[in-house]
Amino acid sequence: MAKIFWDTNLFIYLLEENPVFADQVAQLRARMIARGDRLYTSTLTVGEILAKPPAGDRTSQRYLDFFRNPAITVTPFDLPAAMVYGELRRDRTIAPADAIQLACAAAAGTSLFITNDARLSRRVVPGIDFIVSLAKVPI
Repeated sequence: MAKIFWDTNLFIYLLEENPVFADQVAQLRARMIARGDRLYTSTLTVGEILAKPPAGDRTSQRYLDFFRNPAITVTPFDLPAAMVYGELRRDRTIAPADAIQLACAAAAGTSLFITNDARLSRRVVPGIDFIVSLAKVPI
């Protein structure tokens, strides 16, 4: 069983049924379930997803229900994550939102961080075994 952290964009592709990436992300999730992998993301992801639907829209509740699924671990931006964030933000080429995602994944001790931001896949972050782009995901 691996701890696999998804960056926000993967959830957007899946939940918004992106015509280019939704099938690929759904297949990735199915392979993760078959392997017994655990899905992780951060509270930032949930907030970013909830920013899109208009206030009062039922879509927001559907998204919240999705993230309340016990098969998904939503990691907080807590003190251990903040400490990693501080280290990451010393490199000003890493955007604050990306640093929060990486910090939450590192604090959770994840095996794999998957994003569709190829720039992040070149990073080495203690606490994350591998960072890969969706196009190169090994499972």
